[in-house]
Amino acid sequence: MKYATTIGERTYIVEINREGEVTIDGNTFPVDLQAIDEVTYSLLMSNRSYEALVDTAGDELAVLLGGRLYTAQVLDERARRLSRPGGSSVPSGEVTLKSPMPGLIVAVPVAEGQAVKKGQTVIVLESMKMENELKAPRDGTVSSIKVKVRQSVEQHQPLVVIT
Repeated sequence: MKYATTIGERTYIVEINREGEVTIDGNTFPVDLQAIDEVTYSLLMSNRSYEALVDTAGDELAVLLGGRLYTAQVLDERARRLSRPGGSSVPSGEVTLKSPMPGLIVAVPVAEGQAVKKGQTVIVLESMKMENELKAPRDGTVSSIKVKVRQSVEQHQPLVVIT
């Protein structure tokens, strides 16, 4: 099965060929993926070992890998074909940015009413002794900030609303 996986501005075509093998943009790699618990995975790929925390809430994945937080949208072939005619898959209307994991709010570099650009940092979250910059998924205006600096947050807790 083929999947279109979008991370940031780049889309990768990922094909799961058989157990222990994956093709990414035409390059085939041996892989070993094991679930450690509900959100933690161990990945061996090209003789390198990775540990990833994965949150599968909603239609996006939040992946913490090597101290960096990635947001990915994964569509199978059918869903990708259906999304094409509508143009952009960037959400319109109100978007609520939620915490991908439990942690502590370190910084809120935006204010209510402030215009933000796609990819602009709106929250800095510390989790597992790493700082993660959570970014605006699209251009818009910060209509509501739901947290304060030094506040503890739970996974999936709303942080910022962008309209």
